[in-house]
Amino acid sequence: MTDLQQLDEEIQELRAAARGLRSRLEDRFIGQGETVELLVLSLLAGGHVLLEGAPGLGKTTLVHALSSAVDLDFQRLQCTPDLMPSDVLGTRVLRIDDDTGARSFDFERGPVFTHVLLADEINRATPRTQSALLEAMQEQQVTLHGTTHELDAPFFVVATQNPIEMEGTYPLPEAQLDRFLFKLEIEMPGADHLAEILGATTGVARDEDPPSLTRPRLLRLQELVREIPAPSTVVESVAQIVLATHPSSERAPERVRSCLRYGSSLRGGQAILLASKARALLADRLHVSEADVRAVARPALRHRLITSYEGEATGVERDHLVDEVLDRVLGG
Repeated sequence: MTDLQQLDEEIQELRAAARGLRSRLEDRFIGQGETVELLVLSLLAGGHVLLEGAPGLGKTTLVHALSSAVDLDFQRLQCTPDLMPSDVLGTRVLRIDDDTGARSFDFERGPVFTHVLLADEINRATPRTQSALLEAMQEQQVTLHGTTHELDAPFFVVATQNPIEMEGTYPLPEAQLDRFLFKLEIEMPGADHLAEILGATTGVARDEDPPSLTRPRLLRLQELVREIPAPSTVVESVAQIVLATHPSSERAPERVRSCLRYGSSLRGGQAILLASKARALLADRLHVSEADVRAVARPALRHRLITSYEGEATGVERDHLVDEVLDRVLGG
């Protein structure tokens, strides 16, 4: 068997495992197929996800199911106003030797040292505590007391926030939002799916299935995602999309100019390309298409657009502005 044949078999096997992961999560998170797919794409692309939805829609259940399905270490961080950075990152603890009386400081790791970190209700933490995650999310490392500690790969942060209850919260600053590959908005399921959920969650608990994907295979999938080629025309289109979200750009649609103060950062373009590559891999294609770009542009850009006073006053939907940008750049 040639090396090329071996690679093709490996890709087919890993692709099947990733699809199995998606199917397994869809069985647990009923009626939210698009959300599940985008969550899996973000994991394969090596990004982080901000989940927004009302209480009781299963956000925590989804993240638990993901960590067990991929056999990854999982930590949950319940964010509250009194949560300190040391509660997230860790702290130095004084140790005294019983025999010699010698004193030393040992580093006690915080919950950030895991593979999957659920930051529940992240907007309830103070800005100081929120910022403690910035270095970890961007560089996969933590620096404390002059010492840098590497985080094990993969490192996947899923943060949740409740869009309804805003009292006592601290909205995430733009620099923090920009670290998330996707912002996913979870809606209330329809009547049929709701009935299915009620039946599944009030019966006998199901036995946990073995992991669908091991950690080494996930890391290999993340490598393969970056190796998927994107045609120069698609890369150029993504660059034009990012530029067209800026009101000062000549390519910006009229409503973007009037309703936005600032457009997407460079990370928005990186998020679109990486997620498009992951989508192409799952779709049994070895190249990125404009259809992939369209499919991931909304969740990749919606949290990176800052509305103007007019945009706030008119209640414009950021997703609609992204659609107008896509139509302008890619054609309607």
